Amino acid sequence: MDDALSITFAALADPTRRAILARLAQGPATVNELAEPFAMTLPSVSRHVKVLEEAGLVSKVREAQFRSCRLEALPLEAADGWLAEYRHFFGARLDRLEAQLKTMMATKTQTEGDR
Repeated sequence: MDDALSITFAALADPTRRAILARLAQGPATVNELAEPFAMTLPSVSRHVKVLEEAGLVSKVREAQFRSCRLEALPLEAADGWLAEYRHFFGARLDRLEAQLKTMMATKTQTEGDR
């Protein structure tokens, strides 16, 4: 698993790490602030942050005596680019489903009107 995309998806596979990224999307935070909503130890949260850091999804910046974590969007943009290839596939399937549902509803409405 040497390629950046695999590393990004591996980091995103954990719900705690996704929650940390969601929090960082609102702005920088310290590890202590990131740990607040979780029922886990500070070292456990730090390990999650380290995985995100190693994947390039988070960077740490020193501000006075604190180290803030910041979201790094570039790996997410690469993942989004990869997923974009599949959006067309799923979009086409949803379009077909919508057409089928409209046909079914029209048939049902017509059947009820014939009664």
